Amino acid sequence: MKTKFRKGQTMVEYIIIVSIIAVALIAVFSLFGKAIGRRTASATSAISTEEGNKANAAVDRMSDSALPEISK
Repeated sequence: MKTKFRKGQTMVEYIIIVSIIAVALIAVFSLFGKAIGRRTASATSAISTEEGNKANAAVDRMSDSALPEISK
């Protein structure tokens, strides 16, 4: 009967680890979102100039703040 509790405990530990990783990734992308977008846009420009220009324009429209502004 102890193995049932151990299996449940292991599953909870995995869920906690995955949750921590997800929160960390959200924080990293919030902080470095524009930089990551610029890198992606430059890689896209190397493949297709037209699509790269569209990607650069999209990055330029990105907000510098981590959270979007809500208009009233």
